[in-house]
Amino acid sequence: MASYKIIWKKSVKKELRNIHKDYIPQIFASVEKLTKNPFPPGVKKLSGSENTYRVKVADYRIIYEIEQKRLIIQIIRVRHRKDVYKK
Repeated sequence: MASYKIIWKKSVKKELRNIHKDYIPQIFASVEKLTKNPFPPGVKKLSGSENTYRVKVADYRIIYEIEQKRLIIQIIRVRHRKDVYKK
């Protein structure tokens, strides 16, 4: 199976500054695992979009889109579970 490339939105880099530093290594490890398997156990497809998914890391959620043809995963949002789905 081919490896996916990870692309981080600029807004996500800003969001990571607000996350407690103890969770950052877990988040990066989880994103790294997506390169090998973009559908890990516990992943959930989000309604309203064909290619948007979320994965849990402690109390945080990683929202990402998958481009199957180009083998790209774009990280859209990383936030606390109470804030992640708010616009």
